[in-house]
Amino acid sequence: MTSPSPIRLTLPLTPEAARALKVGDVVLLDGDAVATVGMPTQKRMVAELEAGRELPLSLRAGTFFHMGVSYEDDDGRPGAVHYVNPTTSSRFSHLMPTLIRGLRLTATGGKGGLSQDSVDAMREVGCVYFSFVGGASALLSEGVEAVTDCAWRDLIMQFRLNRLRLGGFGPVIVAIDAHGNSIYERLMTSARERLPEIIRSLRPTETDNETN
Repeated sequence: MTSPSPIRLTLPLTPEAARALKVGDVVLLDGDAVATVGMPTQKRMVAELEAGRELPLSLRAGTFFHMGVSYEDDDGRPGAVHYVNPTTSSRFSHLMPTLIRGLRLTATGGKGGLSQDSVDAMREVGCVYFSFVGGASALLSEGVEAVTDCAWRDLIMQFRLNRLRLGGFGPVIVAIDAHGNSIYERLMTSARERLPEIIRSLRPTETDNETN
């Protein structure tokens, strides 16, 4: 049985295009995305939104990844890309509902998923979460054509807001769709259902006790 071919999409998505995707879809991405791994960065983003100010790189109805970027820094202008490296999204779950709603994001992504509050915000605005394979930095880096802009240069490179131009980035998986369906929730449900069986299998049997 052959695997389905990846869906090729251009970012940013419209809310309608985001809602057309479903959990488990395998996707290659073209277009623009903004990325950072910085906790201070995302706290600053929330503060700017709450103060009613625009971010230095426009992200409205756009794409935001939890991903670090390393590149040549030539007199304040981003140059050749060295690599990208996704980080764990759940570290930012307390900030993401505000960012998803405030920016009307249509796509976000990283590793490990997001909280239910974030999933609720995604369903509300029409946003999907793309899961990036851990340890696949080399493969993902091949899909980044350039860093086209950066902001908040007072922060280290990985923490800045970095705008990327993507070309065949991925493959990535729709792990949370815009209808609230989540691979992570399914895994947790399955694990909870199997937990009693797992616990029973770990308990010593009467035969084991007799042997000891």
